Amino acid sequence: MTLASLRRSWQIARTLHRYRLLDLLPESRRPALLVWLDRLLFWLPRTAQHEAPAVRLKLALQALGPVYIKFGQMLSTRRDLLPDELADALALLQDQVPPFSPDQATARIEAALGQPIDALFDDFNPTPLASASVAQVHTARLKSSGDEVVIKVVRPGIESVIRADLALMAQVARLLAASPTGQRLHPVEVVEDYRRTILAELDLTREADNAQRLRANFEGSDALYIPRVYEQFSHPNLMVMERIYGIPVTDIAALHAQGTDMKKLAERGVEVFFTQVFRDNFFHADMHPGNIFVSREHPDDPMYIGIDCGIVGHLSEQDKRDMAEIFLAFFNQDYRRLAQLFLQTGWVDAKADPVAFEHALKQVFAPLENKPLSEISFGQLLVDLFRTAHEFGMVVKPQLVLLEKTLLYIEGLGRQLYPQLDLWDTAKPFLEQWMAQQMGPQAYWQRVKESAPFWAEKLPELPDLLHDNLTLGRTLLTNPRQVLEPYIQERRRQHRSQIFLVIGGCLVISSTILFGKTVTIWPSMALATAGFVAWITCWRIRKP
Repeated sequence: MTLASLRRSWQIARTLHRYRLLDLLPESRRPALLVWLDRLLFWLPRTAQHEAPAVRLKLALQALGPVYIKFGQMLSTRRDLLPDELADALALLQDQVPPFSPDQATARIEAALGQPIDALFDDFNPTPLASASVAQVHTARLKSSGDEVVIKVVRPGIESVIRADLALMAQVARLLAASPTGQRLHPVEVVEDYRRTILAELDLTREADNAQRLRANFEGSDALYIPRVYEQFSHPNLMVMERIYGIPVTDIAALHAQGTDMKKLAERGVEVFFTQVFRDNFFHADMHPGNIFVSREHPDDPMYIGIDCGIVGHLSEQDKRDMAEIFLAFFNQDYRRLAQLFLQTGWVDAKADPVAFEHALKQVFAPLENKPLSEISFGQLLVDLFRTAHEFGMVVKPQLVLLEKTLLYIEGLGRQLYPQLDLWDTAKPFLEQWMAQQMGPQAYWQRVKESAPFWAEKLPELPDLLHDNLTLGRTLLTNPRQVLEPYIQERRRQHRSQIFLVIGGCLVISSTILFGKTVTIWPSMALATAGFVAWITCWRIRKP
């Protein structure tokens, strides 16, 4: 372990003690090593002792810095693992850090471009438009076309800091996993999920590719606009894209002032989400309010603008069908069908008691049975469902976590824009149409067309295969010994081979023992020779 790692480990241990984070676990289920470490630091002062545990956790992550702040933000989406009060506190973490110096920014940009900024851009502003833990953004104008752009550049030295912190997180996760409570929280899997996410954010070429794909998927759409990426400037540390001037989606007053159709805007958010998931199988998975704007044009026909496409999600075809059926079971309030789906999909441990699981689901849904659908939070219901399934052995897939997080964002945002939003009524027709396309005659005919080239290639072989199998079947019925004799002979040969192998091994081991106890070596040599002869015989028997 390097000196820097030791220093960081000390800082983490001190923070755990300072904010009494072990109190978040039941006393009987705390890892022994962490308990003793906390006791050894008795001489250090405590902080915020009278604050709630959720507040102390938030303050501790802020004290540890940007990498842990982003980790806390990710944890806030794991409501299947965390209590609501912890998740709510972590959701308040802000990924805002002081910008790095203009000289560093200029050097990073020019190193990525391979030439001076002035050769490609005019009006470059060294003061960043925004600064976060991984990257910061500067404004400029393309010299070639005059287009206004933003230049996103990765923070210098951040990758080594992130990798070091990830290694320490993994060590702490393994310690937590040693306790019963830790096993239930799946800390190793959570840290691995975070590792994949944050390392993907470090590669801006991946974000550029994501943005281009989303832009192509919604080309010509009046619901969502993704700014253009100038791919000729793409680099792992740099991305250049079109500058936009939309209204932040959280600025409700400005949206009302320009006469925005709020009902249509809220419903379009739901439609965009389900279109990305079920039509495109590629969805923007970081659609928090800071990444969403509303176009200033056509307020009566409002359009979303999405930025920051570093985190995206996609589902397998089977997961899409499973999720669609689960959503429809929700919409139809068919809770028995819902329990069956979770068991059939394998999302719940096959050893789980189906009766007990169905009973647990009924307890989740019982308070909702007399409520109109418009008053039920679909996102929170999905969280409660995953949380219950988790108690029966469900390990939520990373892509389903992204789906759950994005749905919570979309529903919360939609109801902030238009409190009367009925997500169920907006989404149900879309899902029913998609299911009809997947399960109906049109979908069957499409699958036939897709398989036609394969079967056309195999068709000439089918008569010979059919003839050979029918001949084999007739021979097996009329003279079974003729068919089975080669198999029987082969099994006998293998059996004899195994016998000689065991005899040879025993003889060689016996010769080794005798060699250490006898004065002369001839008895042990004789046994060893016999053993090798047995092995050679074994090899000759095995050889066809």
